[in-house]
Amino acid sequence: MPKEAKNKKIAIIIGKKRHLQLQRKEELSHNLRYISKVPVKIVMDKDFLTVHPQDSFTVLIGKFTSEETSAIVVDDEGKLLGFITMKDLLQFFTTPRRHSVVGLGLLKKYTITRASRVEDIMVTKPITIHVDDNLGHAIKLMVETGKHHLPVVDSEKKVHGLLEVKDIIRLIRLVAL
Repeated sequence: MPKEAKNKKIAIIIGKKRHLQLQRKEELSHNLRYISKVPVKIVMDKDFLTVHPQDSFTVLIGKFTSEETSAIVVDDEGKLLGFITMKDLLQFFTTPRRHSVVGLGLLKKYTITRASRVEDIMVTKPITIHVDDNLGHAIKLMVETGKHHLPVVDSEKKVHGLLEVKDIIRLIRLVAL
């Protein structure tokens, strides 16, 4: 009889533990679903690196820190003109592919000097997200395009912030713990 009682107790404990695990999983699932409804403007970084098109390459490199991995190119009114990531910069330090057709445009693309300016190397039509969009749309856009940084703009292309994968992961971590 004591063995049966012990087995019954173990079954109850395992049952309660399983119930708590399922309850926590359901709670977490609900919280993660909630993340997709969070407005981008709550999660975006409002303190982001900006540069101007006429800034030199050396000024741009000097502004990049260990925290900064991208820069938004704006005009004097704060409107989006372009975007640069550290990954974009790396392409200028690789040699052309072996079977590339070498023309003036290609050689110019692979040539960067201290005299180069931000406008020479920036992405002129970056993928953006609207300031009123939610994270569900942002995550979908990031997954589909492979982009890790999205400038956050309004209808007039004025930059309000920068949304990065790390910002979304930080929120997921807060919700999941």
